[in-house]
Amino acid sequence: MPLTNGDVGVSGTQFALCDQVLDHTTALEFMENEYKHNDGLDVHTLLDSRTRGGLTYNDFLLLPGYIGFPASDVALDTPVTKRITLKTPLLSSPMDTVTEHSMAIHMALLGGLGVIHHNCSAEDQAEMVRKVKRFENGFILDPVVLSPNTTVSEAKQLKEKWGFGGFPVTENGTLRSKLIGMITTRDIQFHPTASDPVTSVMSTNLVTAPSGTTLAEANAVLSKSKKGKLPIVDSSHNLVSLLSRSDLMKNLHYPLASKLPHSKQLICAAAIGTRPEDRDRLRILADAGLDIVVLDSSQGNSIFQIEMIKYVKEKYPELDVIGGNVVTVAQAANLIAAGVDGLRIGMGSGSACITQEVMAVGRPQATSVFNVSSFAARFGVPCIADGGIQNVGHIVKGLALGASTVMMGGLLAGTTESPGNYFVSREGQLVKAYRGMGSIDAMEDKKAGSAAKGAAKSDAGKARYFSEGDRLLVAQGVSGSVLDRGSVTKFVPYLLAGLQHSLQDIGMKSLTALREGVRDGKVRFELRTVSAQAEGNVHGLHSFDKKLYS
Repeated sequence: MPLTNGDVGVSGTQFALCDQVLDHTTALEFMENEYKHNDGLDVHTLLDSRTRGGLTYNDFLLLPGYIGFPASDVALDTPVTKRITLKTPLLSSPMDTVTEHSMAIHMALLGGLGVIHHNCSAEDQAEMVRKVKRFENGFILDPVVLSPNTTVSEAKQLKEKWGFGGFPVTENGTLRSKLIGMITTRDIQFHPTASDPVTSVMSTNLVTAPSGTTLAEANAVLSKSKKGKLPIVDSSHNLVSLLSRSDLMKNLHYPLASKLPHSKQLICAAAIGTRPEDRDRLRILADAGLDIVVLDSSQGNSIFQIEMIKYVKEKYPELDVIGGNVVTVAQAANLIAAGVDGLRIGMGSGSACITQEVMAVGRPQATSVFNVSSFAARFGVPCIADGGIQNVGHIVKGLALGASTVMMGGLLAGTTESPGNYFVSREGQLVKAYRGMGSIDAMEDKKAGSAAKGAAKSDAGKARYFSEGDRLLVAQGVSGSVLDRGSVTKFVPYLLAGLQHSLQDIGMKSLTALREGVRDGKVRFELRTVSAQAEGNVHGLHSFDKKLYS
């Protein structure tokens, strides 16, 4: 007998919206038989622009699924190009207030990828590439080698340049010359005479390993020794390569790091334009060890980019090339036919971009990502959702709509690893400068070609928006500032943990399963009205503190 609240009669009233209450054990069977249509919308219905117009990330939600696993089990492996896969789907944008070598290093250590901007001279950009490639290695095949005539002062200068102080010393000062000692920071730090040769302070009691030693064996030798470096020598004691203890520690602290399988070096990506002089820039970057080149243009469907793609694939077949930006299938088809290994999707959706407003050209980001990535997937070309990412939810939505990775600018611009200095705003908040590459500030920046003739015409801002020859610059971006977000070593793990928990809510154990579920109609969506968006945000509070992670 049902229990009632108060004296309402002997029989009581049972809750029901129909005449007959069914047996609860038949609920699943009843749902399958009677409810032919699942809750929500499939992705094709949701993003049919002929009936719903163009949608952004805020215009819809994903519906929850069934949780049968912990969030830590969610796998985030995903391709960034046809040949290269990352362990996390996060990229930093090639903007001069977002990604230089520090950001590129830390994004790679955390399993993602940083794309180094090109609003600088080719030599400066190549130097940043070298710093990324030298940061972590397996066997260091091209170590910095000193000669017996190198002075203590010169060794200190090399430490300042490269950021590390352990150097092998050989008879000729070259690789494959007889190893005679090692110099460390401790050897030269307090040495009183800067003009003394390094042979007067170097260590000669060395632990070495023979050529042919595997990486696992060499790591075992290094871990048992108290040395910072392990030289690998041939039968004549000539230096062949080097192994670093700091790299061994990095392997322990950063297990997700994006590394090449053969060299164990961090994967490095950098942007270039599509002008003829960018071919010289590409040569310099390739010599520095670049792995992925990103062709940086606001509108990628151009003869200039198509010719550059073909040039890169013919001249540098070992390089992966990412084209873009595109927002339509027709744009994507031209670049795919030219041979791109990946695509960037987005036009006018970035936080500092005003292309859609000023030029009346572009497309809402959610619609762009779904249409382009669906087409590109038919040809095995991974796509990057570039722009419009403001929070974890936007990352999830970009990936659910078919992107293999997402690219962030403003979201990372306030971190410690981004270029520039912090300053205090008028409101007393700690901020960093951030600007779109289509802003007047970026297009008038002269540092891009400071070492070349015609420097004023060769910066990345003008090139990206096809404005090199313009007498009057038309801005497609703004300059501003963003709040301090701390280090990416804390912020990016927060984004990844949020992403894993979101996929857990959806009921998907991997990004691959998420994309398959969306394609098959298993993952469902719901449109959000303006009222629904307000309901889904903080509301009804007098005041609140929005702390995102601890």
